[in-house]
Amino acid sequence: MFKRNVKFIFSMIMCVIITLSFSSSPVSTNVLAATSFSKGADIGWLNQLESMGVKWQNDSGVQQDPLQILKDHGIDSIRLRVFVNPPSNFQWNGCLLGYSDSKGVIYMAQRAKKLGMKIMIDFHYSDHFADPGRQDMPAAWASHSFSQLQTDVYSHTSYVMNELKKVGIYPEWVQVGNETNGGMMWPAGSSSNFGQWSQLINQGYNAVKAVSPSSKVIIHLANGPKNSLYRYVFDGLKNAGAKYDVIGFSYYPHWDGVDYTQSIDALAYNLNDMASRYGKEVMVCEVGGHEGNPSNTYNMIKAVISKVQAVPNGKGLGVFYWEPEANTTVLPDKYPLGATTKVATNVLKFTTAIDAFK
Repeated sequence: MFKRNVKFIFSMIMCVIITLSFSSSPVSTNVLAATSFSKGADIGWLNQLESMGVKWQNDSGVQQDPLQILKDHGIDSIRLRVFVNPPSNFQWNGCLLGYSDSKGVIYMAQRAKKLGMKIMIDFHYSDHFADPGRQDMPAAWASHSFSQLQTDVYSHTSYVMNELKKVGIYPEWVQVGNETNGGMMWPAGSSSNFGQWSQLINQGYNAVKAVSPSSKVIIHLANGPKNSLYRYVFDGLKNAGAKYDVIGFSYYPHWDGVDYTQSIDALAYNLNDMASRYGKEVMVCEVGGHEGNPSNTYNMIKAVISKVQAVPNGKGLGVFYWEPEANTTVLPDKYPLGATTKVATNVLKFTTAIDAFK
């Protein structure tokens, strides 16, 4: 009887050892890494388009909530921009801004949360789009001293974060500035003065963490393949003491006038270099391809996802498509990098491009 028990106990021990050896294998690690990788979409225009009567169909041709359609295609995260005091008609320079005041952002964040999606909040610190060409100061802040501007950034960030907190939303990520190649809130936060820019960043960072310590703060630049730009900016921010958790990239081969196959390796090099040089996590916060060539866009998204997932030590966090619900037929500025096709007047259907997120 004792011998039989010894043999049984020995067998059980061996089973435990084998199980533990499998659980610590690279295969298991890869599975965990894959499940934490985020596949997202910026849908800042969606609420405004809905108010204009735009509708979306699923793959079966049935009208459905576009957020649900995106989720069914593998999108698990939503990005929402927020402006300080946008125009009352939410239009600027011939383009829609989306309902991207704090009220509109809260509404869309709640819709996304109900579907179990993660949230990214993108603070532009402007009354309209901020990008490499324009980082316009909010009109209400234009005459403020630099000391007051720091308070403005903290107060605005804190207000929006607390409004989200009131409805139980703690964003996974928060951008402090949008495509800030040359700084933010010009001229005060221009990259010609990394010290002042960093102080503005740190006010946003501190406000985010005070409300939601788990939220990861992103500094986001455009021109993802341009390593020299990223080194210049992040060397300057590091030396000036800027606080952040993640380096964000935009990647638009269409606007660069090249096919993605000509620049994807440069993007991959930059992703890896930023992660190793600064010890930060990285993600592609914006990517997009032409609505008229969904197969090429599909291949591009797959390639970008692959490159971000390949960043060593699990530092590649995710990929977000910028406004997949859009289409030239429903936008006054005819922005062409959505991922839909027109079915009828104000009726859109997502193209196969978004299948890349499945």
